Amino acid sequence: MRFVFLALFAAASVVHLISSWRDEPNYRKITKPMLLIFLALYYVFSADKINVVLVCALAASWLGDVLLMPKGNAWFVAGGISFLASHILFIAVYYPRVVFSAVNIPLTVAVGVVYLAIGLAVILAVRKTTPKPMLAPLYLYLIANGTMNIFALMMLQSAPGLASALAYCGAVSFFASDCTLFLVRYHKNKDLIFKKHFTVMLTYILGEFLITQGMLMLG
Repeated sequence: MRFVFLALFAAASVVHLISSWRDEPNYRKITKPMLLIFLALYYVFSADKINVVLVCALAASWLGDVLLMPKGNAWFVAGGISFLASHILFIAVYYPRVVFSAVNIPLTVAVGVVYLAIGLAVILAVRKTTPKPMLAPLYLYLIANGTMNIFALMMLQSAPGLASALAYCGAVSFFASDCTLFLVRYHKNKDLIFKKHFTVMLTYILGEFLITQGMLMLG
C-alpha cells in the first residue's frame, strides 16, 4: 500500500505543480488538500514504528494548506497559526535525536544568524505593503521556521548520514517556501518571484516530502 500512496502523492504533486505553472486555480484547489493526506498515508504505511508527533506535524501542515486556500488576511493568519504548530511539532520530532555534545555551537549559531537575517530581509521587503500589525507576527513565524531548521541541523550533526541530510534539506526548502510565500503575497512587485505559485509549492512539497522521507529512513 505504501507505494500506492507514494504514487498518489507524486501524481497529485505533478498535477498541482503543472496547474501552478499554468496558473490554473481550479486544479490547484482540487489537488492541494490531497498532497499531505497522501504523504501522511505513505509514511504511516511505510514506518515500522509510527511517530505520532510526525503525523501530527503533517496534519497541522495539511490544515494550514486548507486554511490558506480562501482569500483574506484572516484566513492567512489562521493558516499561519496551523503551520506554526507544524513547525513546533517538527522540532519535537527532531529534538530526541539531537546529541548536544556533538553539536558544533559556533557553526549552529552562525547558521541561526543567517536565518534571522533572511527572515528580516523578507519582512523589510514587504513592510510598506503589509498591514503593520502583521509584521511582527510574520517575522516571529519565520523565526519559528528557522528554529525548526536549526533543530534539523543539530540532528544532522548528531547523526550524520543521508536520512538526516534529507530531513535538513527538507527543512531548508520549507523555509524557502515560506519566505517566497510572504514575498508573493505582500511584496508590491507581484512579478518579483518567477512563476510565483509554482515556486512556492515546489519548495513546499519538496520540503514536506524530504522531511518525511528522512525521518522514515531514520526509523
